[in-house]
Amino acid sequence: MTPNKILALAFILLALSVIAGAFGAHGLAKKIEPAMLDIWNKGNFYHFIHALGLVVVGLMAAMNLLPESGQKWSVILLVFGIIVFSGSLYLLAVTGIRLLGAVTPFGGVSFIAAWVYLAMQMMKQP
Repeated sequence: MTPNKILALAFILLALSVIAGAFGAHGLAKKIEPAMLDIWNKGNFYHFIHALGLVVVGLMAAMNLLPESGQKWSVILLVFGIIVFSGSLYLLAVTGIRLLGAVTPFGGVSFIAAWVYLAMQMMKQP
């Protein structure tokens, strides 16, 4: 994946995060209970932060600070984390299905793995 494609993906995910945040604030605020809105907002916060992480990966790739394999796995882990962590919280908030909360930690582990993987990649660099 080229740095431009990583950045384009990051910007799309950032735009989706803003849309999700606006939907939570304006579309859900009076339709779901406050505890569920807090869950939605937590998912949105992590969505946004980790989409920014993809911007960092894209910039690192553009500056040749990250080998191609490092780019690939960083993107996979961050995107998987956004989909699973944030996605499960979004769904939990709107459906109330508590079982979805059991899926959320897998996304969190993916986020952690992405950051640790990036740290390891940096330690390898001269």
